[in-house]
Amino acid sequence: MIRQWSAKAGRALRQHPAPVTYGLIGACCMIFLIGPASGMNAGYGTGDELLAAQRAYFRRWGVVPVELIGADPRAALTPLTALFIHGSWLHLLGNMLFLYVFGAMAEERMGHIEFALFYTGCGCLALLGYAAANADSSQTLVGASGAISAVLGAFLYLFPRARVTSLFPFLFFLPLRFPAWVTLPFWVGLQWVAAGQATRGPGVAYLAHVVGFGLGFAYAWVRYMRPTRVTSPASAPEGENPP
Repeated sequence: MIRQWSAKAGRALRQHPAPVTYGLIGACCMIFLIGPASGMNAGYGTGDELLAAQRAYFRRWGVVPVELIGADPRAALTPLTALFIHGSWLHLLGNMLFLYVFGAMAEERMGHIEFALFYTGCGCLALLGYAAANADSSQTLVGASGAISAVLGAFLYLFPRARVTSLFPFLFFLPLRFPAWVTLPFWVGLQWVAAGQATRGPGVAYLAHVVGFGLGFAYAWVRYMRPTRVTSPASAPEGENPP
């Protein structure tokens, strides 16, 4: 998706791989493959037996807002575990594609440990935000979308001029390249609109995307804000008075 990076960022990324990003992708893929949602683990059975196993699995490891907000002790860790659970192949591959494309450069800029803490922290807070807004819902929420949305938000602040290849339905899905400062705000705007129209039934947790994106952008803004350069009296050229 990102077709043009700065030469400096590209060299740095080649010299310093992104082990956290690739580790997260590997962990999510492995957990999905051994879980019931992939359909590849014969131990979960088939047909109705498999569907029952999937429901139990998602409820055990996913976020159930009514249980989490109700302070059920069993739900305390689900905002973390839900980040590694995905409901289908399409869900998994879509999330991992976004993480692969945007995560490596964000990790290079933040550093490995900080990126890992940022990813998990923002991901958990995004799920908590969704649960708080839907406190009486018993619909299970799984997936890394909130954390990956936070990566997108941080990427927007850190690399606003990086060009992103995007496919827009109203432009007949033509692959067009736009700067991140155009593409990513447009994306989060669509999530905001969809969140306002979402029902309480099964579907995509658009609000978690919006919360995650906002958290990621705010973190990068505060953490990496570019200070205004001020000339001190001691550094003023000889013969000149400082302003």
